[in-house]
Amino acid sequence: MAKQYIIRSAAGLLTALSLTITGCSDFLDVNDNPNKSTAAEPSLVLPSAQAAIGLALGQHYQINGSMWAQYWTQSRASSQYKDVDNYSQQPSNFDRPWQILYADGMEDLQQIIDQSGSNQYKQYGAIATILKAYEFQLLTDAFGDVPLKEALGGNDNAAPHYDTQKDVYDSIFSMLNRGIAMIDEGSEFVPGSEDLLFGGDMSQWRAFANTLKLRAYLRLSEKAVDVAENGVKSLATAEFLTTDAKITYTSVGGNQNPLYAEMFGLGRTQNLVASETAVNQFKAMNDPRLNAFYQNASGGTTVVPIPQGSYNISPDPANPISLPSPNVGAAPRSAASALAPVKFISAAESYFLQAEAAARGWLGGDARALYEQGITESFAAYNVTPGAYITTQVAAFPAGEDAQIKAIITQKYFAMTGNQGFEAWTEWRRTGYPDFFVESAQSTLAPGQLPQRFIYPNTELTRNPNFPGVKIITEKVWWDAN
Repeated sequence: MAKQYIIRSAAGLLTALSLTITGCSDFLDVNDNPNKSTAAEPSLVLPSAQAAIGLALGQHYQINGSMWAQYWTQSRASSQYKDVDNYSQQPSNFDRPWQILYADGMEDLQQIIDQSGSNQYKQYGAIATILKAYEFQLLTDAFGDVPLKEALGGNDNAAPHYDTQKDVYDSIFSMLNRGIAMIDEGSEFVPGSEDLLFGGDMSQWRAFANTLKLRAYLRLSEKAVDVAENGVKSLATAEFLTTDAKITYTSVGGNQNPLYAEMFGLGRTQNLVASETAVNQFKAMNDPRLNAFYQNASGGTTVVPIPQGSYNISPDPANPISLPSPNVGAAPRSAASALAPVKFISAAESYFLQAEAAARGWLGGDARALYEQGITESFAAYNVTPGAYITTQVAAFPAGEDAQIKAIITQKYFAMTGNQGFEAWTEWRRTGYPDFFVESAQSTLAPGQLPQRFIYPNTELTRNPNFPGVKIITEKVWWDAN
């Protein structure tokens, strides 16, 4: 099991971020953060940066990702996320995640990196450099081209130019190489509990960086095959994550799961319910994880979903609909939802990434064994016994590279139900798997179209003269050649 650390020093930041999610004030842009401290100790800044990433990933990215991956759909008894479910997103919907990742998380990480020349802070700098690469992958996978080289210029450059997604990915690999080179597992100057992911265990950070690098290279598998293949092959002797890289939350206000905090701030209204798209696949495969990710309908003994986007049908109290499980933080009337972790990279994902690389012939190891280990880790994360699931026809590892990749990505999708929604949706964009997505019943897009990106935030449209132009939600990002 992954190590778990109670959030203490980040409590103030989490409170500030979590409780302002529904506000209407003007948001900070990428280069204007008047609250930025210029001399804070890395031990104080690191948990704030990690908490900011967890907030964006576990709230904004999770809602959009999990609805567009069709794990969840809008409840018929509420209305908060209709524009997500019907794909009619507006630029202002993305102001908050953009601001959190740039002006909060990235600024904090850069402060740490700027102080990492001192041996006392070098390991903090290694962590910050690796997390900076992680943040830029979140940003570019969501938005495409984003500011990178000029992103942190502050008032000296309040209108940064955008870098192409290809260049951003090149920088991600460079950042990861620098971060890994800085790691010294034997250093006497390592973080403690202020490191919310690994408690200063630098060997875990090395594994995290290697796993992130593997994820990033595979992201290019359909666009830059030679880069992807050679990059993966360079990881032949690397060690990868065997535990979840996650932030663990508590029931204390400000330390709660960020999705639960969003829902708490909305009066605990249940906006998210089970989607037929995912639930019907779980049922067809007799997957015992179904009740780890979804609750039985009130008063019943089965999970009852509704079709994606069918929220305009009047609710029927006599036929209740199933809700997400507290395990994924999306059940606001259950206190257990406050405790759901935010997973940066899961152990299951790590094994599925290795399985795909092995199936492609780019990485050593037994693709079948790695695939089965990925499934096993997913079951173990929710204390579910797999029984004969792995050996049944529906989950057994097939022959042939194409069929194997389909099986790996599909099982990764099941493992990520409600806990890595953005990553599941992103892998669908890359590979086309799983292949059972449907159009929302209330889709505002042309027939056959589904969301392919986040659109640029309103703050960029209105405040950055170097903004590259409006993107529509159906326009694919650079690496998406599927």
